[in-house]
Amino acid sequence: MNPTGRLPLLSRLLAASGALLAASAVGLSAYASHGAEEDARMRLFLAATIAFGHGVALAALAPQATGRWANGALTLMLAGVVGFSGSVVAAHFFGTPTRLAPIGGSLLMLAWLLHAIDRMRR
Repeated sequence: MNPTGRLPLLSRLLAASGALLAASAVGLSAYASHGAEEDARMRLFLAATIAFGHGVALAALAPQATGRWANGALTLMLAGVVGFSGSVVAAHFFGTPTRLAPIGGSLLMLAWLLHAIDRMRR
């Protein structure tokens, strides 16, 4: 925290992004349940699950993040969710390829490894 008691801008942006991801994931789950055809349902549920879980993680972890390792891990986490879940959702709605999904998944794994390293360093 800075002297005013407010969280740094990056922490606030990451936490807010996490909350928006979680809210979007709830909507995506509802769409998958009630609007998607059978063959798309599981892919959309997977995208929603990844987005929700990592959104909650971002919202919870970002206010406590201090230093480059922690902020880097959470920034990679956000990029990974956008890459993975975004690619799956875009494929469903716009017919785009899911080329970014494996990159997003890799970024998510890297983000969690960096977060673990950061926690061990403290």
